[in-house]
Amino acid sequence: MADVITVTPQQLAAAKKAVISSSIGAALEWFDIIVYATFAVVIAENFYPESDGTFALMLTFATFAISYLIRPLGGMVLGSYADRKGRKNALTLTLLLMMLGTLIMAVAPTYAQVGVWGAVIILISRLVQGFSAGGEFGTATAFLIETAPNRKAFYSSWQVAAQGASMLLASAFGFALTQWLSTEALYSWGWRVPFFVGLLIGPVGLYIRARLDETEEFIKGEKEHAPLKVLLVNHYGRLLAGSAVIGVATISVYMILYMPTFAVKNLHIPATAAFLGGVVAGLVALVGVPFVGHLADRVGPAKVMTYAAIAALLLAWPLFQLMVTNPTVPMLIIVIALLGVLMAFYFGPLPALLSSMFPSSIRGTGLAVTYNVGVTLLGGIAPLVLTWLLSVTGSLNAPSLYYMAIAVISLVGLYFVRTRYNQR
Repeated sequence: MADVITVTPQQLAAAKKAVISSSIGAALEWFDIIVYATFAVVIAENFYPESDGTFALMLTFATFAISYLIRPLGGMVLGSYADRKGRKNALTLTLLLMMLGTLIMAVAPTYAQVGVWGAVIILISRLVQGFSAGGEFGTATAFLIETAPNRKAFYSSWQVAAQGASMLLASAFGFALTQWLSTEALYSWGWRVPFFVGLLIGPVGLYIRARLDETEEFIKGEKEHAPLKVLLVNHYGRLLAGSAVIGVATISVYMILYMPTFAVKNLHIPATAAFLGGVVAGLVALVGVPFVGHLADRVGPAKVMTYAAIAALLLAWPLFQLMVTNPTVPMLIIVIALLGVLMAFYFGPLPALLSSMFPSSIRGTGLAVTYNVGVTLLGGIAPLVLTWLLSVTGSLNAPSLYYMAIAVISLVGLYFVRTRYNQR
């Protein structure tokens, strides 16, 4: 039916502007997150030098995980704000908060300069960033879906493509800085460079978002005085099923982000190999996700995601077995690239699927809370869990079992979404 809809030049221009404005916010959000995970080993030594290597790394990822615990709160507050005051206002607020969190991280003094206060400051940075990120996906996706005249999955998939661009750019920074800087320079100031570069995205995004028009669907639609209450009371089943569905998307991202740490600490491969793999995975997502979105418009998002989740479940163990038994640079790059393919096929249709589950009056809140509950429980804590699993079990295949468990959870969520909520 989407192919016979008449699209005016004005609608097409508005949709393109929505893609650009939404993608910039997603790019900044994920660039900051990916850079932090990419330089986890460096950050651990700068801010937790008194701890042994594994424990310092766990503290670094614990700070990373804590920032995710506040994301559902950010989703509740900023998603509700988007449903009450408009998508445009919420988009501007989330970007301002994201820039603040990135700035604090970029200038944070280390343990050598201020002692434990350095760790406190980066925790504050992560909390601000986590709170703002809690509102970004839901608001931006609602704005994209409501602006797109047709091909909803295609247009909304650019949210994910922007994350691929961030992964590519952050991994490229990781490769370049570790290759071209001395260890002393990397640990003293080099790791800060990507955070300052990320800040340059912010003003451009603010300028574009200030020139957006509010969506017609929001202007004409009914408004809920308490959208969060409506979500929790009337749509909690959709919230739970949608959160489970997030699993494969988020664990694929964070598995890729964990690879530089896994390569250095467990496989004893230079981190540059994992960074090159991240570049490839990011390129796969950037180029491939819009095509997956186009496919999802034709056959349905749930169908594409179901096949991708089954592939993730079946391939997780063999991929890790290949990497563990052949710990070489080419093999690591190939495994990360294949994880990028799985991420593209599963994550690309996800925004359209979730958007279709909630009415316009609570769409911002529904998307924000559902997405962030899923990301927090199934993805954000993954680096911490993986580090702990590896230290406790001693098995280098432990990450694949975690990945498989998340794939099962997502398949259960997809079953309910397809059968109970009619998202076939």
